[in-house]
Amino acid sequence: MSEPIGKTRWAIAEGYLPAQRGDASRQLVSHETACLLNTGDEDANVRITVYFVDREPAGPYRVTVPARRTLHLRFNDLREPEPIPPDTDYASLIESDRPIVVQHTRLDARQAELALLSTLAYAG
Repeated sequence: MSEPIGKTRWAIAEGYLPAQRGDASRQLVSHETACLLNTGDEDANVRITVYFVDREPAGPYRVTVPARRTLHLRFNDLREPEPIPPDTDYASLIESDRPIVVQHTRLDARQAELALLSTLAYAG
């Protein structure tokens, strides 16, 4: 296989999880997602640290992206070491022991007219 693409450090400077409505299906729940792509031949061990405006960082959150696979990780689903609080601004640093590509996606479903935003994270 050719050399894997990507970097080992990525930053997403923007993050926000609105409070959830109880009646929404998983597909229509507002969320922030880090789409992680591992094109390499070895699993990537990923560590995520979340930064806040007015408190110490949370994490590290740990996930594995299998070789030659993608993982769409919703920040809403992070639980260990603690859930990310709703209605709170945050940013994240994603560090991997293998090169990966990171894309940030947000679905805002607070209004009937849904909004979807997607952009590459900053490779550091």
